[in-house]
Amino acid sequence: MENWKIVEETFVPDLMPYRETVYTIGNGYLGTRGTFEEGYAGRSPVTLLHGVFNDLAIVHTELVNAPTWIDFHVYIGGARFRMDQGEVLSYRRELDLRNGVLTRTVLWRSPAGSTVQLIFERFASLASPHILAVRCHITSVDFSSAVELRAGISGIVDNEGYRHWQLLDQGPVDSQSVHLQVRTNATGVVLSEAAALHVSQPGIVHSARDCLWAPTVIAEGQLAPGQSLVADKFVAIYTSRDTKDPAAAAVEALAQARDSGYAELLEAQTEAWALLWERSNVVIEGDEEADLSLRYALFQLSIAAPRFEERASIPAKTLSGYGYRGHVFWDTEIFMLPFFIYTQPAVARNMLEYRYWTLPGARQKATKEGLEGAMYAWESAETGAETTPRWIPVWTQDKEEGELVRIWCGDIELHITADVAYAVYNYWRVTGDEDFMRYYGAEIMLETARFWASRAEWNAERQVYEICDVIGPDENHDHVTNNAFTNGMARWNLEAALQVIEWLRSNHTQHGDELLGRLGLTDTRLDQWRTVIEGLYIGFDPGTSLIEQFSGFYELQEVLFEEYEPRTTSLQAILGVATTQQCQILKQPDVLMLLYLLDDVYTEEALHANWSYYTPKTDVTYGSSLGPAIQAALAARIGDLEQAYHFFELAAGTDLLDNRGNTSEGIHGATAGGLWQAVVFGFGGVRLTPDGPVAEPRLPAGWTRLAFKLCYRGEWLEFDLRQPDDEPLIH
Repeated sequence: MENWKIVEETFVPDLMPYRETVYTIGNGYLGTRGTFEEGYAGRSPVTLLHGVFNDLAIVHTELVNAPTWIDFHVYIGGARFRMDQGEVLSYRRELDLRNGVLTRTVLWRSPAGSTVQLIFERFASLASPHILAVRCHITSVDFSSAVELRAGISGIVDNEGYRHWQLLDQGPVDSQSVHLQVRTNATGVVLSEAAALHVSQPGIVHSARDCLWAPTVIAEGQLAPGQSLVADKFVAIYTSRDTKDPAAAAVEALAQARDSGYAELLEAQTEAWALLWERSNVVIEGDEEADLSLRYALFQLSIAAPRFEERASIPAKTLSGYGYRGHVFWDTEIFMLPFFIYTQPAVARNMLEYRYWTLPGARQKATKEGLEGAMYAWESAETGAETTPRWIPVWTQDKEEGELVRIWCGDIELHITADVAYAVYNYWRVTGDEDFMRYYGAEIMLETARFWASRAEWNAERQVYEICDVIGPDENHDHVTNNAFTNGMARWNLEAALQVIEWLRSNHTQHGDELLGRLGLTDTRLDQWRTVIEGLYIGFDPGTSLIEQFSGFYELQEVLFEEYEPRTTSLQAILGVATTQQCQILKQPDVLMLLYLLDDVYTEEALHANWSYYTPKTDVTYGSSLGPAIQAALAARIGDLEQAYHFFELAAGTDLLDNRGNTSEGIHGATAGGLWQAVVFGFGGVRLTPDGPVAEPRLPAGWTRLAFKLCYRGEWLEFDLRQPDDEPLIH
């Protein structure tokens, strides 16, 4: 079944902001939005690289828009090809998920009446991550005139108005190639790009121009009716994070790319993607829309993953837009990481090592709060220091900027610390990577547990430990006490850390003793952990099996959501922050998320009871984009396949259909990862047992087959699942 292309056949300028996000390409080193090669009025190209941050007021630091590598301008008889001038006679753009190639075909009539077909093709090499390529195929339909091509590097870029770069050097390398070197004005990251333009047709004259901030290669020639020419642009990019001499590295890599040629580079690209898809693809038969939506989500996750380094992770908006400034949230560990753990474990390890290398920042944050261990930043960048803005405007229902609101997430949304530990532990139990746990993971597990043991407070009157003044994943309610998700995950974190200590003592005694000694974890301290575990308040009612979302939640005002329909925004935007705080309106259901992650701790009865109670109180459509995919998985688990599919569709349209209206800010990485979990853990029914993953499929109506691979402790398992009357195949 061929279901690998995201296609648009109509050019709609008003949809460009979100479609630029949809057509993002990348390779795990960088991501480039789907801006046209020749540009377009009011649009600016964006390329973001892992780890290339620069300081900025309010948001602390942000990923920096790199000099533009896709620039390619075509002049026909002196008239520049532009989609907003002349006449677009036909148009097609497609992203081939199979090999990561973005292609645009345009039949265009110039203002002077010359008709030309242009085919632009580009990719960021997965096989050679520092290499990028653009091919332009130009065919004269009815004219005979001069053709001029201009391709180079544009260093005049900004992040929504702010320019981060200082110019260091630029100029021609030879008649067909140029280079540009810049440096961030605060963090001092040096970036070098080298670009070459090659047209093989006889009679083409090449020249390099040293335009300020925009070194350019020009190719000039003639075209007659029916004639075509093919122009190839090669680009190499390095930073001082990669090598001591990024300029020399870029020039050398460019020379190698030119020697290889476009066809050879594309072949290597295709082979690299074939290997990735051989292990990561999911096939849904009987529902082409679901099949393609999920494959697109996995493509966007894969191109954003830091597969070439271990000191970066996937930002909440991947490398596809300015949303959240390239900062890393819990979205990565809880929503995106499971896909990589089971299909690309080496990448998953890189992402978790990022949390190890940012431990110093987490320790500093804990110390600043007068606490022990490591307190991970709600928004993290290069160092792990807290980068959450303290104030942001709230947008009204009419999408107008409203009052400034204090953001408390960086201060009291603490569950991120347990989320990181959960990801570490989950990676370890799936992969069996003892080297990672010994040298990296164990320290994270113990330091996060130390944090929780110091953060829990003893309430003598109630005779329980409490965690006060927090925000759970449901950010509609802040400054609450005993948030169920936070407390439940904190208790789990402490229990898991004790298990890791026992493992160290049994398998790596000397290393374990050294680590415990360095962290001051005496037997007395560990006994105190056990006391906290035993006494930490969770809010579980054995009579009803309900878990109160936080202390006092049951006393909040109930709201009938249907009274506010139809609407196009969240209930918080309609009612206001203060009113929503006093209502049972959930941005996302914390209790259900807890039951999802700790499915081996809580009973099916608890899941059913809490599902029935909290789902009607959740603003699914306009609340958090993180919720619908996980709710799809839970609905499938309880057997409500119709509702599960509804939630799945809602999540699947988050970016492809822009159904939340904010895809222009970047891909919703958590939703993409959640879709994989909804399909594999929800509809596929995969559960991890002591003997490995097993499946109890619950396929939606119309799905005739669900097939995927999972890697468990180095062994690849193939799941081929059918409707109940067919026998599932697992081998």
